Amino acid sequence: MKKSLALKQKILLITGWGGGIEPLEPLKQALEQQGHAVELWNIFNALDQHILQQKVALAHGFDVIVGWSLGGQLATLLVEQIELRYTEQKVLISLASNPCFVADTTWQIAMSSLNFQQFKHSFEQDHIATLKKFGYMMCQGMSTLKPDFLTLQNLIQPQPILLLKQGLILLEKLNTVSILKKYAGHQYHIFAEQDTLVDYKITQKFAEFEAKFLKVTGIKGSHACPLFQTQQITDKICQYLQEIN
Repeated sequence: MKKSLALKQKILLITGWGGGIEPLEPLKQALEQQGHAVELWNIFNALDQHILQQKVALAHGFDVIVGWSLGGQLATLLVEQIELRYTEQKVLISLASNPCFVADTTWQIAMSSLNFQQFKHSFEQDHIATLKKFGYMMCQGMSTLKPDFLTLQNLIQPQPILLLKQGLILLEKLNTVSILKKYAGHQYHIFAEQDTLVDYKITQKFAEFEAKFLKVTGIKGSHACPLFQTQQITDKICQYLQEIN
């Protein structure tokens, strides 16, 4: 019992683009049931240095920083900045998160620039329809697509348009690959094998990283795995935290 009590962590959980914090509420509750203290954040404009540094100061109070999709990239930026400012390494965990969402010359396993520009244009023309389409894409890959999509749609709350636009810029611009390659802290990346937004082949690229404390694993699921494989992800996170403590 003493050992398990010692493993209780302060966990920051950062959501992805488009859906707000509600899709991660089940994961938050599942982690809390394991005794962890969990705070849930929406995405934020990390390209604004003032906002980023505010978030860094707040994130410094956590032991573990977890991010889903775009949230994984934001979590990566936070642990890098915490290391620079406080010379501390926080535990980094990402869920279905591509460190470079839009392909470039250095990172090819990602959405093509053309497809992303089309998606962005679609959002500008009709953001409601585009968000609905994105929700559908998040659930693709599983036989439970239709009920999963309905569940997700019922959870998603309207988001400020400005924040969504800033999030699209983040998805287009952020490339946190170099941070992951050199990060001195513990990092754990969970990918979904049926994910149609983040190709599972990305795990092969992560295997090439030389970071000392890096672990990568896969689960069966769609991009929305934190919502629909909540217990499995909770178990993996808790098992990992036990391993490194």
